[in-house]
Parts: sequence; C-alpha cells; structure tokens
Amino acid sequence: MASPVDVPLEYVRLGLRFDRLESGFVDAYTGDPRVRAEVVDEPAPTPQQLRDQARSLLRELDSAGLSDERTAYLRGQLTGLECTARKMSGEPVGFVDEVAAYFQVDVELGDPAVYAAAHAELEALLPGDGTLSERFALHRRREECPPDRLEVAVLALSSALRDRVRLDYGLPEVETVTYEVVTDQPWSGFNYYEGAFRSRVAINADLPHRLAQLPHLVAHESYPGHHTEHCRKELGLVEKDGRVEHTVFLVNTPECLMAEGLADLGIEATVAAGWGPWAAEILADLGLRFDGELAERVTAAAAPLNRVRQDAAILLHDRGADPDEVVAYLQRWSLVGTDRARQQLRFLTHPLWRAYISTYVEGYDLLARWLGDRTGEQSVADRFLRLLDEPLTPARVAAELRGA
Repeated sequence: MASPVDVPLEYVRLGLRFDRLESGFVDAYTGDPRVRAEVVDEPAPTPQQLRDQARSLLRELDSAGLSDERTAYLRGQLTGLECTARKMSGEPVGFVDEVAAYFQVDVELGDPAVYAAAHAELEALLPGDGTLSERFALHRRREECPPDRLEVAVLALSSALRDRVRLDYGLPEVETVTYEVVTDQPWSGFNYYEGAFRSRVAINADLPHRLAQLPHLVAHESYPGHHTEHCRKELGLVEKDGRVEHTVFLVNTPECLMAEGLADLGIEATVAAGWGPWAAEILADLGLRFDGELAERVTAAAAPLNRVRQDAAILLHDRGADPDEVVAYLQRWSLVGTDRARQQLRFLTHPLWRAYISTYVEGYDLLARWLGDRTGEQSVADRFLRLLDEPLTPARVAAELRGA
C-alpha cells in the first residue's frame, strides 16, 4: 500500500521548484535548508512537470487528513501554481482568468464616472493655473524628500510605527528591520524577509519619494505590513502550530493578495485618521516639512484612481487595446506623465508580474471592506490581528462579507 502523501511538505517542494525556472518566484523561504538543497540538486523541472505535480497535489488534498482551514489555504495556493505552470508552458490564459486563478477575485473595468468624481475633488483641493494633471504633478514635486535625507526620514517613521505596532499587536522581542537605500530597481520599496524575525527593506533612491508617501511605504513594508505579518505567522503558524506550508511565500498565489491588501491598510490599522499631521510632526523634527492635512485629503481623493492601472491591464490583454491607447488611458485618468505611464505599461506586460497589479487594487478594496465590517465591540486592532495571524484567503474573506 502506498504511503500517504505529505501534501504540505510536497507543496513547499513544488514552490521551490518554480524558483528553478523563474528566479524570484519564491519571495521568502524560512524552512529547513535541507529541503531547499534537495530541490536544488534535482534535475531542472519542466513547466509541464510542475503543472502535473500541482494537479496531483490538488487531487490528494481531500484525503490528506488536514483541517478545513489548511485544505482551503492549500487549494488556493496550488490552483495558482497550476495556472502559472500552464502559462510557463505557453498555454494562452486571459488576464481576467489569470487573476481569478491566482488571487480568487473576479476583476472588471472600473467606472469612469468614479474617476471623474475623483478628478473633481482634486480640482477643488489643488486650485491654480494649468491642467489638473500639471497641478497634481506640482503638488507631488513639492512633497519630494531630498534623496540625502531619505534614510533618516524612513528610520524616524519606522521607529514611531514600530512603537505603535508593539503596543497594539505585539512583536517578538528579537524582531529587527534593517533599511538600505538602493538604486536601479523597478519598485519603490521591497521587503526581504530573512526568517528568525528579521527583515531587510530596500528603498529605491532612483524614484522620487514624497514625504506624504513615506508613512505608507514604511507601514507597508514593515510595521504593521509585510515584516509584521511574516513575524507573527512564523511565530504562530510555523513554530507553534507546525504548519510547514507557511515557510514558503510564493508570488501569484492568493496569499499575495492578502499580504498586499493588509500592507496597504497599514496606516489605517495604526495611525488611522490624522496620519498626515502625525507624519508631518515627526518629519518636521528633521527639518522636513509638508502640509500633512492637505496630503491626507489629496491621498483620499486620489484613492479611486488606483484602479486605473488594473483597467489598463484588462484593456491591453483582454480587450485588444493598442499600447499607445493604454498609455493615453493611464495619462488621462491616473494623471501621470508619459514616462510614468510607459513605465507602468512595462510592468503590466511582464510575463510573470502582469497580473500582480490586482493584488494592490483588489487586495486593498476587499480587505478595507472586511476591516470596516466589524461588530460594535470589535476594534480595528482586533480585526486586523486576524489578517496578521490567520491563514485567511480572499475566498474566505469574501464569504465572511457575504455573511456565510
């Protein structure tokens, strides 16, 4: 009689095999180094082999003797991996179908009327000469942090947010985040979780960083975002509960939407309303000044425009739009210049990352609604703590919102 398959461990091995074909597919691995070494020593897999292994593990799930919670989590992760393997093998997969397989959400084009309303609100907040796009760009330039002051500003905000997170959510005593300023990267910031409650956060100095944006960046990458989530899940799900599946973090899976959504809610889950003046006061002590109240109002008014980037991907990949049309769409509704629009287009056409934009758009929208849908007795911290500690999936969150 064949031995039962250890589905969680084989899932980890499968995820590590994907990294053999696409470096960076494993965002973080904190498990047994011997398992990774064994995978590295294997012959390089083919996409078809990875697809078949994902399908085999999906068939094994129901008889694996796991709890409903673990089964649902692994089913979502394996479904995402199966779709990635199909795409790697050259099978055509539409953008909307790809997002659904990876992240358990159905996406559609946003409403231009909502974007127009956001523009009208920004018009009122940013009066003056020139087009709205020009005034919006001027406002953002006025908030830019001098590159030589970027690191000290990040450290000050990180310290303040860490104090709040320790009080509201708790952190392992030994946790640490180190920051480094880098160049020549396509992103503004990136968390490298190294295990044992340590993170390295890289901040890209090539891109302009606005003082009003830095609190969100630090909250997203560190407190209470990616670093905090990794620490609490390593302490609870891995060390306490022995759930080996949480020793590996894989891109283009449902856990990415959850992670990016909760990270984007970081400021709301710590400082909440008044974050603009709060950050302005901290940075003023460093001689860095911006209008915190105005920044907070402009950020709220512009928030609906976040969805425009996902619209661009749908138009490009599923609606047959010409790239120049998509660039014009981004410029019109996102209020960005030509260079920024073309940079966004490059990200949206990357074979691995094209669908990832939906983790920010749909992740924030889904989890913001869920965070607000709490009983009168439940605090924001209590609700947010579930995101940090539990292996929730987008499907589970959506079901809770429906009252299931």
